[in-house]
Amino acid sequence: MKLTFLGTGTSFGIPVVGCDCRACTSRDPRDRRTRHGALVELPGGRLLVDTAPELRLQLLAAGVREVDAVWFTHIHADHVHGIDDLRVFTVREGELAAYVGAEYRARMQDYFGYIFDDDYEPLEGSSKPRVRLHDLRAGEPREILGATFRPVVVPHGLVEVYGFRVGALGYVTDGKLLPPEALSTLAGVDVLVLNALWFGRPHPSHFNVEEAVEAARAVGARRTFLTHFTHRVTHAELIERLPSGVEPAYDGLTIEVSDRG
Repeated sequence: MKLTFLGTGTSFGIPVVGCDCRACTSRDPRDRRTRHGALVELPGGRLLVDTAPELRLQLLAAGVREVDAVWFTHIHADHVHGIDDLRVFTVREGELAAYVGAEYRARMQDYFGYIFDDDYEPLEGSSKPRVRLHDLRAGEPREILGATFRPVVVPHGLVEVYGFRVGALGYVTDGKLLPPEALSTLAGVDVLVLNALWFGRPHPSHFNVEEAVEAARAVGARRTFLTHFTHRVTHAELIERLPSGVEPAYDGLTIEVSDRG
């Protein structure tokens, strides 16, 4: 199994418009972070995690030519507003299966009515994404592309985010803590992905770096990758300050993960 980080920034991205801070003006390409996204390549196909506003650019940068299914962690704008870029895949290959928390189905259908209204057909010669929603629920594994995905549901302010475990990979973004059920599901993973904004000041709906490191210790994965950073940290600073076994992800990073677990 292969994991590629397509986007590792928060909703503002890095550089932030109009900002001259050290991260936004950094010459290190790892400090240029698009909004959240990832690709999990399995023997049975490729699962896209979220559709960031920069999705087309992310896919081009990573050389992604095919996507076979989509997992939406939640429906905040920075995680779904690139959904129209799925058109290129559905025009070529037909309908895509997309998985989203059951409580978000109605709002997804409302936000993107032109996609999910089966009675709407674009004019001849034009197109729309052909996406079919499937519900995710806590405690209910889903078979996707020949692999078993176990939802990992975590609080994110007033909403919940659907991470997952597949094989030896645990993936959680936009979380504030790992509830007991999440820790149980993640137990024994080899590679863990967690969100982290910055060092120091707590945030009401996201881990800061220190909280993410503590959560990683509770899980006990061999390797943990942090993602979803703001412009208040640079890649170099993260490398210098993170403990052994915890690494900062960056856009375009690809890692191999055991498909057992």
